[in-house]
Amino acid sequence: MYPTIYHALYDLFGIEWTWTKLLNSFGFFVALAFICASYTLGLELRRRAASGIFQPQFIKVIRGAAPNYIDILFNAFIGFIIGWKFIYLVSNSQQLFGSSSPQEHIFSSEGNLWLGLLLLVGFGAWRWWEYRREQLPEPVEVSEKIFPHHLTGNITFLAAIFGIAGAKLFHLIENPDEFKAFFVAPSVNSFLSGLTVYGGLIVGAAGVLVYAYFKKIPLLHLCDAAAPGLILSYGVGRIGCQVSGDGDWGIVNTAPKPGWLSWAPDWLWSYDYPHNVNTVGQPIFEGCAPQWGEHCTHLVPGVFPTPVYETTVAILIFIFLWRMRTKWTTPGVMFAAYLIFNGIERFLIEKIRVNNKFEWLGINMTQAELISVLFILAGIVLLWYVKRTKSAPNEASTVS
Repeated sequence: MYPTIYHALYDLFGIEWTWTKLLNSFGFFVALAFICASYTLGLELRRRAASGIFQPQFIKVIRGAAPNYIDILFNAFIGFIIGWKFIYLVSNSQQLFGSSSPQEHIFSSEGNLWLGLLLLVGFGAWRWWEYRREQLPEPVEVSEKIFPHHLTGNITFLAAIFGIAGAKLFHLIENPDEFKAFFVAPSVNSFLSGLTVYGGLIVGAAGVLVYAYFKKIPLLHLCDAAAPGLILSYGVGRIGCQVSGDGDWGIVNTAPKPGWLSWAPDWLWSYDYPHNVNTVGQPIFEGCAPQWGEHCTHLVPGVFPTPVYETTVAILIFIFLWRMRTKWTTPGVMFAAYLIFNGIERFLIEKIRVNNKFEWLGINMTQAELISVLFILAGIVLLWYVKRTKSAPNEASTVS
């Protein structure tokens, strides 16, 4: 397992770039998951616009206006953060990260103040110069044609902000002890650790749908366009769980590997997650170089590597949905299929996955099991509704 990009580079290539300890491997794949979702969403929205599903909205834009000093100050602030903190950490990583974790320094007050001030002035001046270069003696009002795919960046940004907040909220609800500790002693570290995928999906989707409503983007068409990318990003995110060993693994598996899996490596059936980011399990006494730091543990006995299973199934679902996106023309059918497939996959994987259980109506279940059942039911209801109403497949709409 590779808790950070540093550990991956060290183990695979023998490269020791200490500054890459700043790059958490799970966070890397989460970022990649958002990129995949954004890219596929943009492709689908553009295709649907080309087919006539969306009609453009013309909005008024002022060209050649005076500099926006709020924007200039924001860019200056970004420059200050880069110079004061990140360049300082990268250039001093060998001394700083030798005996402590990068997080201790990221969220401290240490940094290069003078370099921060220099970049503050530089970033601010550059943005001011850009405004001055485009400024006209008399600003003019022009019309711009806007399609939904032009808003893909905004949608992705909202999904990330609301998604991370929702993932943290659902995790705290599922783990009440951490909920209390989080508010007694809040910190950036405590916020970034512990995320629940379904919480991120639900709250992130809610934020995006509200935005789409105000922008007058047809919600069912937007949901259909997002569905393939959502399941793909889910699978990519699970790669991060597997690579980092973040505790999102299965239950103990001491059973012998079945004959029908004789072609597969042993770790695909039962895995010990060496060097996992949570540093849980028994110590690794042999072959654990100092570069691994505190990450010298592995699970004994091994467990089901459930992130691998989920990634495999998610990619298969993505391939199927992507192939069907031009065949299913009734709005809502694609998203209904996504809800059903996602719910079934997660419900089944919960049977061999470590998670907290609670009792509801006399039934012991996990939070994910309950939500996955609701996903399946919601998908069935949506499928029934759209089939019953027989929505027009190419109904034109506008964006404002």
